[in-house]
Amino acid sequence: MIAVTTFKDKKIALFGLGGSGLATAEALAAGGTIVTAWDDNPDSVAKAAEKGIGTADLRTVDWSAFAAFVLSPGVPLTHPKPHWTVDLAHAAGVEIIGDVELFVRERRAHAPDCPFIAITGTNGKSTTTALIAHILKSAGRDTQLGGNIGTAVLTLDPPKADRFYVVECSSYQIDLAPTINASAGILLNLTPDHLDRHGTMQHYSDVKERLVAGAGTAVIGDDDSYCSLIADRVEKAGVKVMRISRRHAVAEGLYADASKIMRAHDGVVAEVADLDGIQTLRGSHNAQNAAAAIAACLAVGLGESEIRAGLGSFPGLKHRMQPVARKAGVTFVNDSKATNADAAAPALSSYDRIYWIAGGLPKEGGISTLKPLYGRIAKAYLIGEAAPQFAATLGTDVSYEISDTLDRAVSHAAADAEREGVPGAVVMLSPACASFDQFKNFEVRGDRFVDLVRDIGGIEMLV
Repeated sequence: MIAVTTFKDKKIALFGLGGSGLATAEALAAGGTIVTAWDDNPDSVAKAAEKGIGTADLRTVDWSAFAAFVLSPGVPLTHPKPHWTVDLAHAAGVEIIGDVELFVRERRAHAPDCPFIAITGTNGKSTTTALIAHILKSAGRDTQLGGNIGTAVLTLDPPKADRFYVVECSSYQIDLAPTINASAGILLNLTPDHLDRHGTMQHYSDVKERLVAGAGTAVIGDDDSYCSLIADRVEKAGVKVMRISRRHAVAEGLYADASKIMRAHDGVVAEVADLDGIQTLRGSHNAQNAAAAIAACLAVGLGESEIRAGLGSFPGLKHRMQPVARKAGVTFVNDSKATNADAAAPALSSYDRIYWIAGGLPKEGGISTLKPLYGRIAKAYLIGEAAPQFAATLGTDVSYEISDTLDRAVSHAAADAEREGVPGAVVMLSPACASFDQFKNFEVRGDRFVDLVRDIGGIEMLV
């Protein structure tokens, strides 16, 4: 745990006592802060009280006594309207911050030079975050991985010299981190997302820009207009910018040329890595992720040979285009994290012959946008509530069966792939659906897929 000492002996209000919120309250209390916490869920309040956290309804307290207000990133700050606690904080002139901001202040106070890589973007940030952490760890660096990837940042080990932090940041977290100052800040890409919480695309873009504007080195995607303009502004403001692209060469930074990642620096272009044969980094989207990871690792002092070794041994992000097993030339891929068509598209575009397991609780829009990729699908095995809808969409364009359940789909897909014996074929769970009709979440769905694959005779497990 990172005990938050920067508010020692001061009073802090906190709202939101879910997993990260409770961890934040405990970190504040451990550092000597006088915490007054609350949540709209009485069970969460009771759990905090059991752990010795001070609790009180924030409607009934004197806000003028608080040095700051710590808000959970899941609670609306601006849109569709501010949470009632936000209005109270504004009325009292109390600054509103989040757990990433608390981490930033602790690092600044105790180890301001320890390397800190922060990652954001609409797509690809979890894979990029995991890849960076893997490269650092494989190179023998003391590495802490957390943030939006699933580990609350204040549960990590405390900042000290030569300890590397790799922190995935959502737009909500950045909005609550006004002084974020990463050694290397990554902005991968921007497409419309979370507009229910940010109101407009411009506001969403402005929030994301903060992460790179305060960085020592800004690593910014150059494949969409929003990010290109941000790179121009940040560079003009004096920040060192490394542009990355999966589509074209850049003057200063890294870009993909087929499977190769090229580095352009001071007018010289040279190959820095080749992703050919790295199953966990297939596809052009992963070329962008790899370019960003390489740029960030270079920025914090790693050598190219260390980076190449880490790329080659990357096991992949669990549930995201994760090769889990092989049998007779067929690879089994867990892409359970693909909960809509846009998320499934990168996996479908990365293989040429796919026995595709899809379905679950359907999302708006279905799978019609995947039609350009239908030619890669040998057969579809449709499960869950979406099966009839997906069957109607596929029509006569793709061979399919309605398997109903995941166990039947895995069994049939594995048998068909083995019988047809096409080299390089994959059996892939990439549902393009939420999981909630048959599973608690996409993680449980993915774990079940792996268990079912493990039960296949003669299988070679990779995880």
